[in-house]
Amino acid sequence: MRVFCCAYCAAKGNGMRIGIGVLVAAYVLSQFYRAFLAVLTPVLGAELGASADDLAYATGLWFLVFAAMQIPVGWSMDTIGPSRVTALLFGIGAAGGAAIFAFAQNPIHINIAMVLIGIGCSPVLMASYFIIARIYPAQVFATLAAMVIGIGTIGNLAGSLPMAWAVNVFGWRGAMAGMSVLTLLLAFAIWIAVMDPPKLKTRQRGSVLDLLKMPTLWVIFPLVLVQYAPAAGIRGLWAGPYAADVFGADATTIGQVTLVMGIAMILGNFAYGPLDRIFGTRKWVIFGGNLLGAMALISMYFFPNHSLVLSTLLMAAVGAFGASFPVIVAHARSFFPDHLVGRGVTLINLFGIGGVGILQFATGRMYESSRAANTPLVDAYSNLFGFFGVLILFGLGIYLFAQDRTD
Repeated sequence: MRVFCCAYCAAKGNGMRIGIGVLVAAYVLSQFYRAFLAVLTPVLGAELGASADDLAYATGLWFLVFAAMQIPVGWSMDTIGPSRVTALLFGIGAAGGAAIFAFAQNPIHINIAMVLIGIGCSPVLMASYFIIARIYPAQVFATLAAMVIGIGTIGNLAGSLPMAWAVNVFGWRGAMAGMSVLTLLLAFAIWIAVMDPPKLKTRQRGSVLDLLKMPTLWVIFPLVLVQYAPAAGIRGLWAGPYAADVFGADATTIGQVTLVMGIAMILGNFAYGPLDRIFGTRKWVIFGGNLLGAMALISMYFFPNHSLVLSTLLMAAVGAFGASFPVIVAHARSFFPDHLVGRGVTLINLFGIGGVGILQFATGRMYESSRAANTPLVDAYSNLFGFFGVLILFGLGIYLFAQDRTD
């Protein structure tokens, strides 16, 4: 009987790991969908008349819808479980949205597609985080969470040079139709392979309101709101128009620039993962990394047109140092009661992704206002980078009052 039980537990543990692996593969596509518009900027402008502001708006919709979904997603993690909800949303929303994108005829169709894709991608990362939080020791959460994002950020790479290649070979419509099919296949794999962790045996009840009553979280929220926005905004949208308008880059060169930034984001995630255990602190790892990211943004403000090489390196620094989200989640996770882990990690994700969406709208309006005022293009982009840098410094100023905690 003991041998049978051990074999059953081992099989169940292997099943959990396989499920996490499938969710990581789905997260690769989630990262792709938040980043691929940068490469399509020239072709969508030529064929559909979509301006940089239109694409900023579409990307902002993706992030805002994604953020709004975190509340119901968090509830579903704690009460229903991650597997079926994730499979259904990813299959219907993300695959359906990609199909609509492939047949888009104007910017409104792009907006509709990005809304659906945002809904579909909303549970993927949180499902993996929820399972990790339930089945692994708390002290390795940051490392494993960073590993998930680090591997998933390969999607950033797929949305750069490979996407530019696919557009040249198959056309942007063919490329997006292929992504729709791949997304649907992965949704089916989630349905089959992902196992829900055992439910907690507790009578404790609660909601996201209980988390919002915790003062310790309110000095973390402002930094969460702004820290990922520069990397996501620049990599997902502004890198393409910036390289094209200031340095005359074509689609292939834009793919190379965004590829470098994507690689830096991957390396940044893997680098951040174990640092809380190495240095015995989460707060100062987060603070130091984001301060360096802010300095890179300020440097882009002062040297926006020095050279494409320098700008690419600075954007890579923004991506690498802006990859602190898993450590921030681990920092906040240390304050969550066990029965509210699902709601807690999705609440942090709401602030992080919601901040990206809000700032996509804000920077889009800033850019269009600058152009309407006949501001030189280089100054319009310079102002965006400076704006991002100041926001990071503001978030860090409040984060100084956060309580440091490790597991």
